[in-house]
Amino acid sequence: MTQAATIDSSLSHTLIRVSHGDRDAFAELYRQCAPRLFGICLQMLETRQEAEETLQDVFLTVWHKAALFDPDRGAALPWLATVARNRARDRLRRRPVLRDQPIELDDDWADDSPNAEDLALASDDARRVHQCLNTLEPVDQRLIRTAFFDGASYADLATRAARPLGTIKSRIRRALLRLKECLA
Repeated sequence: MTQAATIDSSLSHTLIRVSHGDRDAFAELYRQCAPRLFGICLQMLETRQEAEETLQDVFLTVWHKAALFDPDRGAALPWLATVARNRARDRLRRRPVLRDQPIELDDDWADDSPNAEDLALASDDARRVHQCLNTLEPVDQRLIRTAFFDGASYADLATRAARPLGTIKSRIRRALLRLKECLA
């Protein structure tokens, strides 16, 4: 048996003990898995505080729903990671809905932390992309930046811009083609 299989077998056994209300097993599970699960939460959420609160929700969920874990259907760590991702997604969904705000308000938000765009601009290729983005119409620039740097979906953009989804998709496609020509 490999080391990974041994660890997962141990985690599965611990999780089964948790499902029977074993507090010592729960403490052991926390010691073994909290760092990994915290990493998942931190990766999905913006702040350490949100990740810590979500991790607490994760372990509360594990305590109450450990009986749903079936070792015959999968390994313990992926099951726990799924719980962590789901709790983080739930937290993201509970945030105030920014999609209802007009897209023009995006420029008014101050954020001192480096975002994906700032990090990408550090390279020469990214500078070229930035220069080419500046050749686009302002509306197309905002659509591209919001979709690709902020991670908004086309449906979100359509709602925020109060435009049909097809129009948003067409504008983004045309803008991407112009960017491709500029970069060639």
